[in-house]
Amino acid sequence: QVQLVESGGGLVQPGRSLRLSCAASGSIFTLDTMGWYRQVPGGQRDLVAQIFHNRTTTYADPVKGRFTMSRDGSGRTVYLQMNNLKPEDTAVYYCKMNYNYGREYWGQGTQVTVSS
Repeated sequence: QVQLVESGGGLVQPGRSLRLSCAASGSIFTLDTMGWYRQVPGGQRDLVAQIFHNRTTTYADPVKGRFTMSRDGSGRTVYLQMNNLKPEDTAVYYCKMNYNYGREYWGQGTQVTVSS
């Protein structure tokens, strides 16, 4: 059994920052790519950022230069530092991990609302 616990969402004004966290636990023998996705009501779940086992990161174009994804020393906790937030960043943010040779698991999601 595995678990992903996300935290850090909330309501913030445009131009401000938030940091999301995602902690993995449980029967994880190999932990590969972890990613942050976001979804608005009626929309699809889109990739925002991902970090590979070697800590290389990639970002979706709308967030490049504003968001930074990182991983702690254990590799089991990832962060998404979101700066200069815009109203269009409002969404539910989900963490996903790829682990144990081809398995994937999603977190429960955390709401981020950017509004004045």
